[in-house]
Amino acid sequence: MPLLEAAGLTIFVVILLVGIFSIIFGFPGTFLILGDVVVYSWITGFEKIGFKIIIALVFISLLAETIDFLLGIAGARRYGSSKKSVALSIIGGIIGAIMMAPVLLGLGAIIGVFLGGFAGAFLGEYLEQKKLKSAVRAGYGALIGRIAGILVKGSLAIVMAVIAMSAIYS
Repeated sequence: MPLLEAAGLTIFVVILLVGIFSIIFGFPGTFLILGDVVVYSWITGFEKIGFKIIIALVFISLLAETIDFLLGIAGARRYGSSKKSVALSIIGGIIGAIMMAPVLLGLGAIIGVFLGGFAGAFLGEYLEQKKLKSAVRAGYGALIGRIAGILVKGSLAIVMAVIAMSAIYS
C-alpha cells in the first residue's frame, strides 16, 4: 500500500472514531461519520463505497439523530419536565462539559455532560414549581433520556463504521 493511500485511510479511520466518540458529548457524530464516508468515497472514485452504502448510511444517520432527540425529550417529559427544563438540560450539559473538561480532560467532559444536564433540568423545574421532589424527578428523567439516546445513537454509529470498513476491506 503506497504511503499516501495509507495516510488517507488512517485519517478516514481516525475521523470515524472521532465521530463515534463525539456522540458521548451530544454532538451529531453520525453526520461526521457520514461526511467522512462521502469524502472518502468521492476521493476514491466510489470504487469501494458506492451510492447504495451511502444511502443506507444517510438513513441510519437520520434515524439515529431522530431517536436520540426523541429519547431525550421522552425521558424528560416522562418525569414531568417542562419545556424550560428540557432546554436548560441541554444548556447545562454543554456548560458542564466545558467546565469539567479542564479538570479530568475527556472523562471530565463526559461527567460534565451528565451532571450539567441533570443540574439544568433540576434548576428549570425548581424555578418553575418551587418543589424539590419534582425538580429531582425532572433531572433524573433528563439523565435517563440522555443515557438512552447516547446508547442507541452510539450503537448505530458503530454500525455505520462497521458497514463502511466492511465495504473497504471486502
